[in-house]
Amino acid sequence: MCKIAAKYATNTTKALDLGCATGRASFELAKTFDKVEGIDFSVRFIQVGSKLQEAGYVAFTCKEEGELSINKKVTLQDLGYEQLAEKVSFWQGDACNLKPDFTAYDLIMATNLIDRLYNPRLFLDTVDQRLNADGILMLTSPYTWQESSTKKEFWLGGYKDENGNAVRTIERLKDILHDKFELLHVEDLEFVIKETTRKYQHTVSQVSVWKKR
Repeated sequence: MCKIAAKYATNTTKALDLGCATGRASFELAKTFDKVEGIDFSVRFIQVGSKLQEAGYVAFTCKEEGELSINKKVTLQDLGYEQLAEKVSFWQGDACNLKPDFTAYDLIMATNLIDRLYNPRLFLDTVDQRLNADGILMLTSPYTWQESSTKKEFWLGGYKDENGNAVRTIERLKDILHDKFELLHVEDLEFVIKETTRKYQHTVSQVSVWKKR
């Protein structure tokens, strides 16, 4: 994912990892960008990235089976991030209502985020204002639209219109972003989340890369 972002970014001064979760991708982006800001709505997630950055390690528990679990620890050195820590900062924030000072980015990477926002159209209509000239917007999402995250009236895809035609998210993204962005690339990207020793969650996100006009 970060390799795709680095491939298409024209300038590499500052990047935003939006929906950064625990911050792994933020550190990976710091291999290419001079400064990386990671933002997530969850304070708990942000605290993990901040702890790794400031203390140099994170301790956590992995579920094995039933009530059994194992304690683990990972360090900046283990991950090869010891030289990157000063380039990264983490913040709690709302992607649909970011503070004005989160701006002037060469890359905004919104990872598995668009289908989790309460108003994705609001985010898309204003994201260009936070990018520099020739800035890159990279969206990844499995398009798992659900009303627990987004009211159905705000879904960008995953439904049929009044004529019974299927509305696909990528086509709506093209319609919404066309005037402000050029679509450079689309591909599928698989990722796996470990739940227990023998249970994994396999997801295929669609990646779309857009260049600000």
